[in-house]
Amino acid sequence: MNPNTPEQSQLGKVSAYIDQYDSSLLFPLLRDTKRREIGIGGSIPFLGADLWTAFELSWLNPRGKPQVALAHITIPCESTHIVESKSFKLYLNSFNHTRFESADAVRERLKTDVSAAIWHGGAVMAGAGVKLLQPEAFDREVVRELHGLCIDRLDVECDRYQPAPELLSAALHEQPVSETLMSHLLKSNCLVTGQPDWGSVQIAYSGPQIDQAGLLRYIVSFRNHNEFHEQCVERIYMDIMSRCKPTKLMVYARYTRRGGLDINPWRSSHPQQPPANVRTARQ
Repeated sequence: MNPNTPEQSQLGKVSAYIDQYDSSLLFPLLRDTKRREIGIGGSIPFLGADLWTAFELSWLNPRGKPQVALAHITIPCESTHIVESKSFKLYLNSFNHTRFESADAVRERLKTDVSAAIWHGGAVMAGAGVKLLQPEAFDREVVRELHGLCIDRLDVECDRYQPAPELLSAALHEQPVSETLMSHLLKSNCLVTGQPDWGSVQIAYSGPQIDQAGLLRYIVSFRNHNEFHEQCVERIYMDIMSRCKPTKLMVYARYTRRGGLDINPWRSSHPQQPPANVRTARQ
């Protein structure tokens, strides 16, 4: 079977609105293609997941009455594939006029279909996690910013708008530190359509102290870069690990939603609890 490519997806194309359940709408993309570009071959050098939020999920109950919910979906980074986001939106639309016995039945269907897609026909080694929040729980959803020292305060000159890892440096011969830095100035573009993707990024590390001005200029350098969210975060992780030599590293980005979906990749050098899937004000 030939691998799917982003150009074969529905991105940037006129798409039919299908409101009857159809799992074939999910379009998997191989992770390995972009990972090879950043020096990842074989086993991946990090742990993590992609945390999705679906804000536009609806179906019919057995009596034909519409139901709504939010869905939190966790996709393990060790899966062989990601799901192209427009295809995921089209897939969710196919629930709109389909009857399900219960919210649990919807959750199980989502879990089964997404798990199959992210392994693209292979054995499911780690399934997707799915949690549905129904309307009675909506008022418990909070808005919270990423914590850490915001480096956006720095008055730096920026003139690089494609990823420039050479901007990164650290005090390799001084005492190590442990700190968490964050920025709201992450912007990249869709790999296929070139449309802007806006995000905030959090970097927690232990090791040689990272030069904050260089890190901020590096984050800004993604501004005209075309790559999917998951790929950008893995590129940031690998560049920091290579250039700054931390002993521990965590990179977490929260991107604003598009088409009722947000995607929030998280990568870590060491085992830890995934961050809570809590949206920021811009999301």
